[in-house]
Amino acid sequence: MPVQKFAPMTKTFATFDCDAHVTEPPWLWERAKDWLTKDEYDALKNTIWFDAESRQLIVNGKAAAGIGAQRIHGTPGIMNVLSLAGPGLKHDIQRAFNVRNLKRETAITAEQAEYLDHKGSYEPKPRLRDMDVQGIDQVMIIPTDIDTYPWLLNAVGAKAMCKAYNDWAFEYCQENPARLFFAAMLPMQDPKFAEQEVYRVADRGCRVGLVRPIDAMGNYPLQPKYDRVWAAMEETGVVYGMHPFPAFGSLKPPGYTEQHSGAELISIAAFSSGLPHNFLVNVQDFQAEASLWVAMVLMTGFFERFPKLNAAVFEASSTWLSFVLDECDKYYRLYRNERQMAPLKRLPRETFVAHCVTGFEGDEAPPSRLPDFYENILAWSSDVYHHDGDDAWRAIETMRKCELPEKYQNKFLGQNAREMYRIETPKDFIRDRVTEIERPDWWPTEEEIKAALKPDASVMRQRATYSASVGGRGR
Repeated sequence: MPVQKFAPMTKTFATFDCDAHVTEPPWLWERAKDWLTKDEYDALKNTIWFDAESRQLIVNGKAAAGIGAQRIHGTPGIMNVLSLAGPGLKHDIQRAFNVRNLKRETAITAEQAEYLDHKGSYEPKPRLRDMDVQGIDQVMIIPTDIDTYPWLLNAVGAKAMCKAYNDWAFEYCQENPARLFFAAMLPMQDPKFAEQEVYRVADRGCRVGLVRPIDAMGNYPLQPKYDRVWAAMEETGVVYGMHPFPAFGSLKPPGYTEQHSGAELISIAAFSSGLPHNFLVNVQDFQAEASLWVAMVLMTGFFERFPKLNAAVFEASSTWLSFVLDECDKYYRLYRNERQMAPLKRLPRETFVAHCVTGFEGDEAPPSRLPDFYENILAWSSDVYHHDGDDAWRAIETMRKCELPEKYQNKFLGQNAREMYRIETPKDFIRDRVTEIERPDWWPTEEEIKAALKPDASVMRQRATYSASVGGRGR
């Protein structure tokens, strides 16, 4: 049996993963009736429902929506990018499997797809085992279908979906409440419903309420109708979790043509211009939505209106942040006399440092080179189990290469997040890296991995043939 080996590593502090994902499983809908009133359950069935027979998520009456529930347990010949990046599933190994899938005779089988589908994405016991290998002591779980929920047209159905997800996520975390924490979905379709859900999940110990940076259907966070939501977060201490997502707009109602998301504009431009890889679009989408949100809330005095509110900027990397904050400070100084809104009480950078943290991923080196700027505002995210996810050991390796002092490593990889979320540091934590993982016989060899990394390994070539009229021989 092959053995995957890793270099020994040791850490002296507890890590906190502020943004990792779960995949909403089919039984979330099966169990929903246990958590909802009859009216809510009926609204859920008519708004967003997983059809077990066809294995499709049906949203607003439209089938084949969403990207999560229908993919669990894997599919032959397809890499499930939502539950792929478990322990040791580095990007080069993913590449090797993707190259195999280019040919029918080497494509992954149902058994192999099942193995590569990490059950921790929807079951807590396997997740805790994976965390032990990944060096992750505590984690904040976030749902996968974030771009689906803002498009739900029935506000009661949206309320029911958020309650059903939040109760499932709470139950998931009860496997080990000292290590597992959940960020709650909020039904922003109706501010009263969202306010009620903030109070409800806060009573269950929830630390974060998730909101898209610019919600679908024109629901911007600065609109006065949402003041009651932010006030509820202030009162309960629930953190405003700002999580962007590539807003493809596939669930827009017929005839609805208004444009409300910078990410959607980028997607349209990229696809219409023929940009060759959609993952490149993801990078621009996430950063565009996050940077727009940062400028919007800082320049409008949002945190001065809600001085007790704190926010976490998820999954948008962080290297762009220093530039955006510098530009906000500069333009506020230059144009404050022309400002149509009330003067700010402090510069945008100072407000961000006082109220926000920003996520970063383990292979992102620039923050480690600017520790004075990022010292109190950086929080690590693994993005596990999504394809680009990685473990704490990768983040520590990046920081050590940058010669970042350990006190900053501790802050970036756990302390800053725990302070914002008001979560205790565990006394017992993972210190030593697991250095060996047994793999099945079909696991890629080193030679196969190296070959798969060559640029032409993923190029599909069709055999050219010549008809008799132009030469007669095929080749």
